[in-house]
Amino acid sequence: MNLAELADRVARQLPRPDGSGSQFVRPLPKLGVLRHHRPTSFEAAIYEPVVILVLQGRKETVLGAESFPMGAGECLLVSHDLPVIARVKQAPYLALLVDVDLDTLRSLYDEIADSAPSTGEPRPLAVDACDGSLVDALARYVALAGTRTDAAVLGPLITREIHYRLATAAMGGMLRMLARRDSHASAIARAIAQLRHDFRTPIAIPELARSVGMSPSSFHKHFKAITAMSPLQFQKELRLLAARRLLRAGAASVSAAAFDVGYESATQFSREYTRKFGASPKQDMPRSSSTPAA
Repeated sequence: MNLAELADRVARQLPRPDGSGSQFVRPLPKLGVLRHHRPTSFEAAIYEPVVILVLQGRKETVLGAESFPMGAGECLLVSHDLPVIARVKQAPYLALLVDVDLDTLRSLYDEIADSAPSTGEPRPLAVDACDGSLVDALARYVALAGTRTDAAVLGPLITREIHYRLATAAMGGMLRMLARRDSHASAIARAIAQLRHDFRTPIAIPELARSVGMSPSSFHKHFKAITAMSPLQFQKELRLLAARRLLRAGAASVSAAAFDVGYESATQFSREYTRKFGASPKQDMPRSSSTPAA
């Protein structure tokens, strides 16, 4: 199946345009379809492990100081939970997303250990052309949408194939490292999981490093190499993004949002929030919200 045919099949999973700027559906538990009708400005987010195939339009993702532009026929592969900013540069934009599952990846360890290409330093976020075998596997996975029995029986087989093709691709070096439970990549993934679970609680870096079996200096080095920031900066990113969701939903005042995500000072929170997002917390609250701002 070629890219145009896959784009047509994927677009049929979406409802008719409703006038909003974007649409997102999950036809299958680990499969997402995203469409933007207009270009967007940069938005901060945490990308979880995923492969994104662009079918129409263009997108730009930034991790740290590095930009990753991508267009139709290219895949973005994310191995860890990563703090990024991203925007749609050209619309209409249509993309297919498949979650990367660590257990599925590790079940392939024996098969991928000796068959993977050696192509330089593994990257936690990489962009490359999506080859025909991966496009074909993705197309067969999309075809399972709406077929409950087929999806239950064939879905795990096809997702396993997708993981195999990703891990053995040139951009899959970090996935191959994650398949090893004793790798630095796996240790950092465990640390990130702890931070995401306990981001409201102050962290002691030496204790976090020991909990994943690393020295503090090695932990800091590998954490920053993967996430492009220190563990404390990562925690701050999680707090600010969680607070922004609360404020945009009108679910809390500025002070309540600050304390809910772990800040002890609403003033410090407001300062760091404004520096991060370019707007004050109060400006991000819905105008119709009756929740008082502090």
